[in-house]
Amino acid sequence: MAALCPPGVLMIMSVLTWGSPVAAEPVSARDIMEKNFHVLKIKRVKESAAMTLITDKGGVRERKMELVGKLQPNGVDYNLIIRFQYPPDIKGTSFLQIESVDGDDNLWIYLPALHKSRRLVADNRKDSFFGSDFSYSDILPLKVDRYEHRLLRSESLEDHDCYVVESAPKDEKEKNNNGYSKKLSWIRKDNYLESRIEYYDVKAQLLKTQAITGHAQVGSEKKIWIALRREMVNHQTGHKTILAFDRIEVGPPIADDFFTTGAMEREWRR
Repeated sequence: MAALCPPGVLMIMSVLTWGSPVAAEPVSARDIMEKNFHVLKIKRVKESAAMTLITDKGGVRERKMELVGKLQPNGVDYNLIIRFQYPPDIKGTSFLQIESVDGDDNLWIYLPALHKSRRLVADNRKDSFFGSDFSYSDILPLKVDRYEHRLLRSESLEDHDCYVVESAPKDEKEKNNNGYSKKLSWIRKDNYLESRIEYYDVKAQLLKTQAITGHAQVGSEKKIWIALRREMVNHQTGHKTILAFDRIEVGPPIADDFFTTGAMEREWRR
């Protein structure tokens, strides 16, 4: 999950005020997005979260999930499992990501009703993440070198100075797999976490806006920043999804073989 806190796991619209011009900034757009990519890579983490799906007519559905993430030995790629715990009709449904910064990630979903795991192909990344307004692409971290980045400006968002960076896919394959022609990211200058992301569809029309709030420091060994709330609004459907984290454990022991389809299936049968 650019990706879950980790991947990694994800809105209140804020008033934007103009700030300093781009020419005054000493960093490149690519450097900013590279820092954003790495700040999301927590070595080991376990989290629980609530997902609220809200329709354009005000209908509400609640879901609860747990997330477990671990950085691979190369210090760049990430392993992530997301498992739904509520409601009963989707309990045990799981998502597994084995990240590969130099290639395509291995993505799997486990559906208890079918008693088997199914691998997702690259084209599935633009699909809805289990009926939410997040796509699989939104859960995964943006692969920096597959995009062209431009630093548009600096401005204040929710009383924090931010870089505003435009990221556009370098080729049609990446564009079609993710379903976006570009993204605009508001990256906080103090911690390099995103505070807002705008997503534009393949026709360059604004599709979704994600507000990322509740930035907090966690962990005892070093200062680690995460976001406690992510709210995605789909402007074309009127739907929105809120992802709120309520328990975060940094640094727990997690075995490497936890991140396999076999382990994902066995966990459900326990």
